[in-house]
Amino acid sequence: MNKIKAVIFDMDGVLIEAKDWHYEALNKALMLFGMEISRYEHLVTYDGLPTKKKLEMLSMERGLPRGLHKFINDMKQQYTMEIIYSSCKPRFFHEYALSRLKNEGYRMAICSNSIRKTIEVMIQKAALDGYIEFFLSNQDVTKSKPDPEMYTTAIARMGLDPKECMIVEDNENGIKAARASGANVMIVDTVEDVNYQNIKKHLLEFEEEMSNA
Repeated sequence: MNKIKAVIFDMDGVLIEAKDWHYEALNKALMLFGMEISRYEHLVTYDGLPTKKKLEMLSMERGLPRGLHKFINDMKQQYTMEIIYSSCKPRFFHEYALSRLKNEGYRMAICSNSIRKTIEVMIQKAALDGYIEFFLSNQDVTKSKPDPEMYTTAIARMGLDPKECMIVEDNENGIKAARASGANVMIVDTVEDVNYQNIKKHLLEFEEEMSNA
């Protein structure tokens, strides 16, 4: 049977329940200037995109002055960090899943459209840093998701073929990037779906598909 050797995780909405944190932090920064994104817009259009891309879209679609981008981005990161320090905590089922996978020889990485500092603090607060080989942020690539560059870079860094990897994603932009990389893609709805039994089930199914191909 062909073997998958690595599992690459998105972070927000996959390993960390942070989708609402980013939404709340950006809205708090935007509301300083009388603007906000509705929850519907967030879920349908903006979810999974880097803050800089969201602000560029708001300038094009709603006339947000580009001169405010840096200040809003800085405030958003500050508000996000405050939420992380108050709300980000270890989840046993994630620690258990990653621990089992590591013991079974799977290599693991994180690819997130968040900035480097946010990822670093989140995985430390969630007690996942001991299982992850490396992570890539939107500062480590030229094009963020939905472009596949982040995933192709991670796969190349591991020295693996895309089919030897499984990517775990939850939102449309991330799923597009994962599929375009050529890797196997496990799609989840919530962080609770990212448990050992579910991950292992998908790994075995993909390995069986490859053996039958």
